Amino acid sequence: MSDTAQRAVGTLGEPPPRPATARGPGAQLRQALAFAGRQRELTVLVVVVLLVVYFGFISNIGRSSFFTSVNIINLSQYAAPIIIIAIGETLLLVCGEIDLSPGFVYSFAPFLMYFLVVDDGFPVILAIFVTLLMGLVTGWVNGLLTVTLGLPSFIATLGTGFVLLGITLTTSNATQASIPPAAVGIGKWIGSYSYSEIIWAVVLVVIFHVIFTRTRWGLYTIAVGGNLLGAREAGINVARIKYGNFMITGVLGAFVGLQIAFQTSVIDPSAGGYTPMFLAVAAAVIGGTAMLGGSGTMIGAFLGSVMLTVLNIGFSLIGISAYPVNLIFGGTILVAMIANGQLDRLRLAGGRR
Repeated sequence: MSDTAQRAVGTLGEPPPRPATARGPGAQLRQALAFAGRQRELTVLVVVVLLVVYFGFISNIGRSSFFTSVNIINLSQYAAPIIIIAIGETLLLVCGEIDLSPGFVYSFAPFLMYFLVVDDGFPVILAIFVTLLMGLVTGWVNGLLTVTLGLPSFIATLGTGFVLLGITLTTSNATQASIPPAAVGIGKWIGSYSYSEIIWAVVLVVIFHVIFTRTRWGLYTIAVGGNLLGAREAGINVARIKYGNFMITGVLGAFVGLQIAFQTSVIDPSAGGYTPMFLAVAAAVIGGTAMLGGSGTMIGAFLGSVMLTVLNIGFSLIGISAYPVNLIFGGTILVAMIANGQLDRLRLAGGRR
């Protein structure tokens, strides 16, 4: 056997030699920048840090009030509902759908708990469970309309949202109610304590981040939104994934409604509506979730929620009217969409090299 053949036999099955990597500070800097460019959350994290620095250290009025305990509580209570609803919206956007109804589930949930406790004599724990089950059923109905009957999710969830709004206004006579005395104790752990809402939000983000990045459910959700036909051919139960994500979003909407009711000690029929949902979708998009499906990140949705919160509370502190804040929100969403699109192109270009 020739020397060449012997060398071929000895190396058969071994991995090809790795290309030599460049060394030196310049190469390390390029590698660091390339790694940073692959992180969807980095851009919004930088913006959040800059906003905190501006409102907390640079602006004259903000320096004296931004980091006070009262303002930190306000920030946490404003951000938590957006974060929790954004978790569900991120799952749906990634699999190619959207849900406009969580804000109306949020409106009806505390009234349902109230009626069950006060009118029907339910134990508080059971009433809360039934309320969360109502959110689950609403999500199932949204899945039925979208997946089984073939309606666009925008239209289907718009319809269920209006139905829930009508139920809320009819059953409550459009009047506020107080938290049942029997529910006050457990309400402290759900939303009454100053930081209970943000603690719930962070815990849920961690849980769903693990689900989204480390389980088949997350992998299948991405596959369904990225390539629906390919997902079906690969044997993924597309209907199950979409039904499940609608149901998760419904439960989260109901949970937020209970939190806000316990936080304010008032059950208000005007609470909820479209605003929480739109802020949650905006937070998800700003955080790097693609509107057309296939990619997204829970950490990005969390940071997007924090960014919107800091903008809103920060401008209030320095005395800027709420009217131009909406202009800034709209511009932020557009800039985020453009930036995410450009970053995706850069990532694809880098992957082809």
